[in-house]
Parts: sequence; C-alpha cells; structure tokens
Amino acid sequence: MIPRFQNMLVPVDFSAKNWAALDVAFETAVHNKAAVTLLHVIEAIDTGDFDDDPDVKDFYTRLEDRAKRELETMGQRFVEADIDVHEKIRFGKRAAEIVKYSDDHVIDLIVMSSHTIEPESRTSTIVTLSYQVSLICRCPILLVK
Repeated sequence: MIPRFQNMLVPVDFSAKNWAALDVAFETAVHNKAAVTLLHVIEAIDTGDFDDDPDVKDFYTRLEDRAKRELETMGQRFVEADIDVHEKIRFGKRAAEIVKYSDDHVIDLIVMSSHTIEPESRTSTIVTLSYQVSLICRCPILLVK
C-alpha cells in the first residue's frame, strides 16, 4: 500500500508552539516514510528591491542567516531518523508564500501550529495565519494546538 502522505510541508516561525507541530509531523513522516519540507517565510516589508538599500539588505541577510540556523536545528531530528528533510526560506507575505509553495510542489499534507481560540474573543482571533492557509490551500491541513 502506498502511504497517503509522501510530501509534507511544515511552516515554522520559530516560536515555541512550532515544536508540537514538528512532533506530529515527525510521527506522520516516520509512519508514512514521507519527505518533509520545513518552510520559514520572512515577512517582506514593502520597501522596493532589497538591493537598493544596503541597510535593508543587511537586515534581511541577518534574518535569513538566523532562519538557516533555526531550520537546521529543527531539521536535525528528521535527519537523525533518516527522513528526507528540506529546509526552505521564502520572502513575502506568509499565507501567500505557504500556499504558493504548496501549489508549486507536490505537497499532500501541511502540518501547522495553531492556537486555541478563547470563546470570549472568537471574532478578534479567528483570522490567524493557520486559518487563512486552511481556507486557501488545496491540500489537507492538520492544525496542531
């Protein structure tokens, strides 16, 4: 039987809540012998081309260097378990880049961290990144709280 999920995407922002999603992604990847892509999107500020301003370019270079280190740390567990893991960095709007990446690649499951919505503040917290991606993406999405 062919595993249902062969290529998984795990968007990460390096917050503590990502570790729960990484745990679920790891278990699912082991069970399905799936490849995993860890994706970090660096939110781009509308300032034009990065190369136009050396200070802006330096700022994004520092963010990218940090992201590479963090992704390597997060991916280590997958590497040690002999799971095919890829670490990707994109620049842009987070929801749009996650959806675009899943559309451009053969992704059959996205595992994302989310948060519990408190009943008294439902309307103010419902438009989260995970909610936006879950509405727009074509593939299944597993939200981990």
